[in-house]
Amino acid sequence: MTDSIISIKYINNILIYSICRNFVIKSFYSFLNHKSKENQMFNLQEKLLALKLQLPDAPAPAANYVPFVRTGNFLFISGQISSDENGLITGVLGKQMAVEEGYKAAARCGLSLIAHLNNALEGDFSKFRRIIRLAGFVNSDSDFKDHPKVLNGASDLMVEIFGEKGKHMRVAVGTSLPLGVAVEVEGLFEVI
Repeated sequence: MTDSIISIKYINNILIYSICRNFVIKSFYSFLNHKSKENQMFNLQEKLLALKLQLPDAPAPAANYVPFVRTGNFLFISGQISSDENGLITGVLGKQMAVEEGYKAAARCGLSLIAHLNNALEGDFSKFRRIIRLAGFVNSDSDFKDHPKVLNGASDLMVEIFGEKGKHMRVAVGTSLPLGVAVEVEGLFEVI
């Protein structure tokens, strides 16, 4: 009698263990599959088209540096200066340039960052995890106080395109910039 009670308890424990193990394994693979599908479904070109935006060609480095460096799961993209199809967007915020113009210049920097991200990932956004940090530099006079409002141009663009994965930490600094450009933005991204 005691042996059969022990056997029943033993079989019962094995059965419970097996059910729990299978549940955990199925949940884990379901989670991985969901994350993979979520990234595969993102189509940058469709998103840009829906927002009536066009990705520029990734600008070539202007000096002795590389446009991006990948180390482990981090992708660092060099500072992108404000430019559009007409050339450099120049000006000093607080003097001859308004916050709204600076906002648009920062958004153009953001598009250049995304162009380099696209190149680094070879167009495969299943490798993209999130934006970690943007650092923005605003060409401004010493009395200018709205650096964050200017940098919102790049930040808002990232969230508009990437949703939750576009939310990031940020630095906004006032300074003098090369070539008289209005804004420069660099980025740090998590990739796989």
